This record gives sequence, structure tokens and C-alpha cells, in this order.
Amino acid sequence: MSLEDRAKATAKNVEGKAQEARGNVTGDPEDKAEGKAKQAESEVRHSVEDVKDNIKKNLD
Repeated sequence: MSLEDRAKATAKNVEGKAQEARGNVTGDPEDKAEGKAKQAESEVRHSVEDVKDNIKKNLD
């Protein structure tokens, strides 16, 4: 797995958590929803990278 890709996914997760928290504080449902969506995107990115790692491991 690319360390850079893993870092980007983690950064997206942190960004999503912060946005969701801001939505909770301000009462903005759109911010909350966007924050949750960013967190979900981060999970997908991590999963894709895990699949890549498993494929590479099996090929080696």
C-alpha cells in the first residue's frame, strides 16, 4: 500500500470528523452529512488499499 494513499485517506477521515463535529456544534445538518460522507469515503479508500496490498502479497 502506498503510504501516501494511506495518509490521504486518514486526512480525509480527520477532515470528516471535524466537519461532522462542526455540524453538531452549529446545528447544521448539511455539515454533519458531508462530514459523515468524507469519513465513509476514507473507509472505502482504506479498503481499496487493503485489497491492493493483498493482491500484491499474493503475487509475490
